[in-house]
Amino acid sequence: MANVVAREAAQFTQKVENRSARIGIIGMGYVGLPLSLLLSEERFAVTGFDIDTRKVSTLNEGGSYIVRIPGTEIQAAQKHGFRATFDYSEIANIDAVIICVPTPLNENHEPDLSYIRDTAKAIAPHLREGQLIILESTTYPGTTEEVLIPILEEGNSQQLRVSRDASTKGFYVAFSPEREDPGNDTVARRDIPKVIGGVGPVALELASAVYGSIFNRTVPVSTPAAAEMTKLLENIYRCVNIALVNELKQLCDRMNIDIFEVIDAAKTKPFGFQAFYPGPGLGGHCIPIDPFYLSWKAKQYDFRTKFIELAGEVNVAMPYYVVDQTIAGLNEQSKALKGAKVLVLGLAYKRDIDDLRESPSLTIIELLKQRGAVVSYNDPFFPYVGRGRHYDLDMHGVPLDNLDQYDCVLIVTDHSDYDYARIVKESKLVVDTRNATKGIRSEKIVRC
Repeated sequence: MANVVAREAAQFTQKVENRSARIGIIGMGYVGLPLSLLLSEERFAVTGFDIDTRKVSTLNEGGSYIVRIPGTEIQAAQKHGFRATFDYSEIANIDAVIICVPTPLNENHEPDLSYIRDTAKAIAPHLREGQLIILESTTYPGTTEEVLIPILEEGNSQQLRVSRDASTKGFYVAFSPEREDPGNDTVARRDIPKVIGGVGPVALELASAVYGSIFNRTVPVSTPAAAEMTKLLENIYRCVNIALVNELKQLCDRMNIDIFEVIDAAKTKPFGFQAFYPGPGLGGHCIPIDPFYLSWKAKQYDFRTKFIELAGEVNVAMPYYVVDQTIAGLNEQSKALKGAKVLVLGLAYKRDIDDLRESPSLTIIELLKQRGAVVSYNDPFFPYVGRGRHYDLDMHGVPLDNLDQYDCVLIVTDHSDYDYARIVKESKLVVDTRNATKGIRSEKIVRC
């Protein structure tokens, strides 16, 4: 049996090397679509799966719905066989299936693995022997083996089981955390090392072959759980350090010290310090969510991640601090927040991207409205914002005209095409949560 498995593995690797392996990516979002294009660049025929028929139609028409990915890249990928579908029966024709679906939190800040479960149930009936299944979605340690594999094993009619060593045939499973950073143009995707944890040595070998064809470095670890924890560590590290500077920011405000000046001075130290910056709260899919995933899992081991939970509390509280600072700024203008006209600049969770996931802007707008403010917004990437998992705004953006009609202009996302000097000049009051007005001297500015 070991010889049979070794032969199958060699054949799989050969197909990867000669680019005849068929790759399926489930989830055509901010992770799955860029990964599809990277594979297409290496001449793999990639099939993208998504339950959103609008996305499928757009991609098959050669268009894009992500600002940083032009339609020309989709069209170039189509020349190498890229296509999109919502028909999961096509999984049967795929050699390697990579799952890139969302893993949000539910209303109680607990892991919501419904997308992973639903995807596994959709894959299972079409599994075949020798297929490689890779999970990339960020999640808690144990998800691959405790959630994904049981569904795949129970849902296929051929009674296939995961192959854990060279002596057993079946399908192969690995976990490799995504490391996508929207808006980051300084590091090429293929230069980001790829961490891989396989269920057994053969799965690790096959997954490494796939990723080694598109990434310049792969980093094998002992198990999927180790790879899952690696992803959480990376993001919790950032979460904790951002919480630290967010807390110091509030202290520095009371002490009349510029936290940004302090950070700039501290980062001149050539060792032992990495600069993190305060802001209005955390956004994106990973950093605001990952600490809660690990804290939830830790409780199953009778362990409280007090340090991590405290960092999460500090960051979650930042939108409330921003609103308090806005109230204080308006008070200095002898204006109450109730009835005040407030223009929020920026909805995206960070500069120059079209991504609303967990954006603090959404929370800030809702808090301002709850307190009686008349809120408008501007964001070049979002002419309209409707309803999401944790917000219901139904608002249209407004142009940056007649800024003096607003009692306060609140900078939440520092898009690079904003003219901050003009904004300060034409506004009555500017509350800056991003240090976007650095170098501009004006009594109108409240930096928070």
